[in-house]
Amino acid sequence: MTTEISLQKPTLGGTQIEVSPIGLGVMEFSGGRGLFGMMFPEIPQEQKSAIIKAALDGGVNWFDTAEMYGFGRSERSLARGLEAAGRADEEVVIANKWLPLLRTAGNIPRSIDKRMEALNGYTIDLYMVHQPWSFSSPEDEMDAMADLVEAGKIRSVGVSNFDAARMARAHAALSKRGLPLAANQMQYSLLQRKIESNGVLDLARQLDITIIAYTPLGSGILTGKYHRNPSLLDQKPTWVRRSLSDKLEPSRPVVEALEQIAAQHAVTPAQVALNWVINFQGDTVVTIPGATRVEQAEQNAGAMHFKLSEDEMAVLDERSRRFL
Repeated sequence: MTTEISLQKPTLGGTQIEVSPIGLGVMEFSGGRGLFGMMFPEIPQEQKSAIIKAALDGGVNWFDTAEMYGFGRSERSLARGLEAAGRADEEVVIANKWLPLLRTAGNIPRSIDKRMEALNGYTIDLYMVHQPWSFSSPEDEMDAMADLVEAGKIRSVGVSNFDAARMARAHAALSKRGLPLAANQMQYSLLQRKIESNGVLDLARQLDITIIAYTPLGSGILTGKYHRNPSLLDQKPTWVRRSLSDKLEPSRPVVEALEQIAAQHAVTPAQVALNWVINFQGDTVVTIPGATRVEQAEQNAGAMHFKLSEDEMAVLDERSRRFL
């Protein structure tokens, strides 16, 4: 049986913003329209609100959204869910992301009011550059973000998908403005460990930057459901099915270890995978799994309330080293 532990809240980088080790990513709340209508089902608001309440009840205190997630659809759904749960602005932390594609840093101050309006009074505690794809330099982007902090429109600044060199430039630019770079949101899981070998994780530790891990369950592979029932892949779009199918055999040793460890703790393989992400690198890494059902949000939150042993984490480390 697993042993309940006291939940510690790390801070985002050098800020004073405390977050639970596991947050809730609400990209799935943008489903039903546009690009994300192809990827996610349309979830009724009542169900979205129930997912948010389940996360909150499980100890989650922060939520990750983005402009790209439906251009207001995900943000509005999040705000409505928090309101339905009776949570005030100061009780939760919200991370949001600016879409840089085909834009310059000059768009940052022009578009922030729409992001704030969509969140309906909930503060943007962390505002990130979503991708390294704008027409502007990281220095110009960070200057624009720092202006938003000084104007009181956001609390802290982060980046997403920045390699080590670009992350260092963003950190240096913010330092000149007297601000920390709070976070870099990167893909990280037992099936995607590149940040450990490409310098991102080492530099994040050196500069006190939190890594926010997205896709921590490897698009569902680490739950074991596709290994147990490969026919589930038939329900996916062709390109998704091919991508996941190619990963089934390489990931099998990892999933088998997850299942064995899960049985020892009376938890699910997914919970073990999440627990590894938030504990293997100490407080440097937090994560934002998504959920389309209440039970997924409950299980995600439950992954914070036990801790793998050093030996168990070492087994998972060894089984997944091919993904470094």
